[in-house]
Amino acid sequence: MNFSKYVLGSMILLFSVILGPVSTKAQDYPEDKLGWKLGTQAYSFNRFTFAEAVAKTDSCDLKYIEAYPGQTVGGGIEGKMDFTMEPEKREQILQLLKDKGVKLVAFGVVSADSPEGWKQLFEFAKAMGIKNINTEPKQEDLPLIGKLANEYKIKVSIHNHPKPTQYWSPEIVLNAVQLANSKYVGACADIGHWVRSGLDPVECLQKYAGHINHLHIKDLNEQSREAHDVHWGTGVGNIKGVMQELKKQKFKGMLSAEYEHNWLANSADIAASAVNFRNLVKELE
Repeated sequence: MNFSKYVLGSMILLFSVILGPVSTKAQDYPEDKLGWKLGTQAYSFNRFTFAEAVAKTDSCDLKYIEAYPGQTVGGGIEGKMDFTMEPEKREQILQLLKDKGVKLVAFGVVSADSPEGWKQLFEFAKAMGIKNINTEPKQEDLPLIGKLANEYKIKVSIHNHPKPTQYWSPEIVLNAVQLANSKYVGACADIGHWVRSGLDPVECLQKYAGHINHLHIKDLNEQSREAHDVHWGTGVGNIKGVMQELKKQKFKGMLSAEYEHNWLANSADIAASAVNFRNLVKELE
């Protein structure tokens, strides 16, 4: 008998008994079974670099991120998050994400100012593995956006800011979706901005049925333009009702935590909101 192999095998067996079986499978979350990808909008961390936003996302027990244009990259990488960046920088950012185990799923809110710019944006999304572009485009750009979405097979989602901005109401967004004329073009529902506009988030989602690509998740302390974020499920946004409606519609996609309050220390707020969210998932019928 090879004594060293015997000792090594015995040690492995002993550690497996003490520590239990070691799994190489990624952690399962309750929202996974619904096809929901809970992550962060990096704008929540706009006082920090993108590299720090990725680390903070990981610290919140979230594995998906939506980048926004203009954030300093950081992590030893020069420049800002921009769809015009050179291929070498894209590779550096993808490696940064891989090292943290966080996946870049979406980019926005972003627009281009020319047909060449829109094509460059889609090329960037393709190279980065981005599945969804969130935007508030000019009306005249919508047919081109639809054609590019079909060509690249990348989703494009019209985002709503509060009234009186261009896309504040579901009816305006749905009209834009029709003008794009593509199955890939839908809505990015920002439920907090609906609350700020005096709209009911669940009723708005019902109007969007069949057209929801992405969500920006917020809960607010009151229904007003001056309202601020609170932990999900503790405000006036009817988070549980929103989740029930998403499940009813069989929504599958990313939900970005966009916490625009307590800017310098909101990681704990997002982490607490994620816990509340996952507890509510378990209660859904």
